[in-house]
Amino acid sequence: MTMTAPQQGDILAGLKIIDTDTHLSEPADLWTSRAPARYRDEVPRQVELNGRRRWVIGGDIDLGGVGAASVVDPAGDKIYGIGWLKLSVEEVHAASSQIPARLKLMDEVGVYAQIVYPNLAGFGNQAFMRVQDSELRLLCAQIYNDAGAEHQEQSGERIFTMALVPWWDIDASVAEVRRCAAMGMRGVVMCSNPEDAGMPDLGQPVWAPFFEVCEELGMPINFHIGASSGEMDFFGKTPWKSHGGETRLALGSANLFLGNARVIGNLIYSGVLERYPTQRFVSVESGLGWIPFYLDALDYEMSETMPNDSKKLSLTPSEYYKRQFYSCFWFEKTGLKTNIEALGAERVLFETDFPHPTCLYPGGGDHIRSSLAGLDDYARRRVLQDNAAELYRIGL
Repeated sequence: MTMTAPQQGDILAGLKIIDTDTHLSEPADLWTSRAPARYRDEVPRQVELNGRRRWVIGGDIDLGGVGAASVVDPAGDKIYGIGWLKLSVEEVHAASSQIPARLKLMDEVGVYAQIVYPNLAGFGNQAFMRVQDSELRLLCAQIYNDAGAEHQEQSGERIFTMALVPWWDIDASVAEVRRCAAMGMRGVVMCSNPEDAGMPDLGQPVWAPFFEVCEELGMPINFHIGASSGEMDFFGKTPWKSHGGETRLALGSANLFLGNARVIGNLIYSGVLERYPTQRFVSVESGLGWIPFYLDALDYEMSETMPNDSKKLSLTPSEYYKRQFYSCFWFEKTGLKTNIEALGAERVLFETDFPHPTCLYPGGGDHIRSSLAGLDDYARRRVLQDNAAELYRIGL
């Protein structure tokens, strides 16, 4: 591995770096070991289905393969291409799925704390919508959140799982946000387009109780790219069928990074940020470079085409964003310093996406040394440590 912890004298020395987008591969018994007896044959579990090992929910609803979703091999080297797709948890680095191994690797690479997002449930908890039983869906989300709270405690408050929201039921969502906050969890991951499943879009007044409870309890609402059934599209409509598997993954991934534009625009134009001025939102795994352009576009379109609808807004879209939104970056080099300055160093977070195929690994330490070298000490500290520590209430 070439990613190394900071040494005295370099620009990262003295910083407790917080990685704001990582994933843990869920163990086979995460749900079955915690479910009530009557649901053990219904919650997500691994079975042989049509001769292949698969995750299923309910009777035999297929949730996908049991791959580890990790490109880091047991020796700590990165796997390039698409060969990682078929690897099991046992065939990749233990830090992909196990808390002790993850903590050991974090120490080795100089990362103090990590924010964790789901794999199996979908990045916005959309996968559980494949089962009709709403009580089972709720239980699956609650069990995942229970495990996340356990991981947070087990890690000594260094690994923070973002809680799944049962967004198909707004009352249940409010109750689950309260329950997770009481367990000490530090934020939620939300479906970006609940209308894909027949729910009102997030700009509608019916969501008021959800936004109110998150604002009351200081729970950031995180929108991970691919956080709805319509947005999660690696190999579908984005690449052309003529492309090979590697090209389809590359093109699908690059376009997926831009997928949060729709939810950002909806939240701002619909007045959600106006109505909940202290609520914080995070655009996860979306990068920075396109966001200043998009905010310029939202500002321009509002001034040009919304003379009446804009009367409900007291700020411009870019002002709302800089007041309440955070954005995460990892691989970017071109224009990174300019984009951080455009958004404000106080609104930018660092991530690696470990251990997914686009992760900044290995070499992450060297990358941020070079890419952030042009920033002053204040900006580097905000981006790599202080912003995330304040947002997720992480002790330093």
